[in-house]
Amino acid sequence: MTVTGIITAIVIGAIIGALGRLALPGRQPIGILLTIGVGIVAALLGTAIAQSVGVATTDGIDWIELVFQIGLAAVGVAAVAAFRRRGHGTHR
Repeated sequence: MTVTGIITAIVIGAIIGALGRLALPGRQPIGILLTIGVGIVAALLGTAIAQSVGVATTDGIDWIELVFQIGLAAVGVAAVAAFRRRGHGTHR
């Protein structure tokens, strides 16, 4: 993977992760790095799922693929937030 590819993945991950956080109500106790990580994973998984169900790749914005990615990011952010909340309750 090239440097440009890595930077692109980080930027897309940040956007997808942020949109996933916005889709959730309330505040999520996770930092920007975790949000970007969740966004990158959600973007990759969302693309794979969209391709596996036959969503065609287009020259413009693939809206259905984007919905998959944001939905997965919201699930990922919620899971990480729940894990962090539970972990913080046991440590003093």
